[in-house]
Amino acid sequence: MRTYDLTPLYRSTVGFDRLASIMDNVKSLDSSQSGYPPYNIEKIGDDAYRISIAVAGFTDADLSIEARDGQLVIAGKKVAEEKEVNYLHRGIATRAFEKRFQLADHVRATGATTENGLLHVELVREVPEALKPRKIEIVAGGQIDGSIDV
Repeated sequence: MRTYDLTPLYRSTVGFDRLASIMDNVKSLDSSQSGYPPYNIEKIGDDAYRISIAVAGFTDADLSIEARDGQLVIAGKKVAEEKEVNYLHRGIATRAFEKRFQLADHVRATGATTENGLLHVELVREVPEALKPRKIEIVAGGQIDGSIDV
């Protein structure tokens, strides 16, 4: 596997610290996460996304979702069963897990539901008005209507 030195990026850019940090952490994030539980990431609209995670065997009380530091952290921890069960075959894993998803700027979780053994987390990107593109009107004759406040 190749490793990339991002030091020149840090020296020649201003304000891209988060991007460089994300790139530095990608390898460690990927290697630290197992494939359990399986999940999907869907784009369901121009600014809407959904993360679906297979959580068979977990109740809503066993799951937690937290947004912090530009990350969405989804964890599941099964409460110990009160009664002893003698399994002949145990194929449904209910081991503890923690999944971390790096969120882009202005993306936030709006809600979560469980349905048919899947946890669905709804995400939306809300770009502030100040950052949206705006059209500048061109006025003929060189006269700009309005005053400039200093």
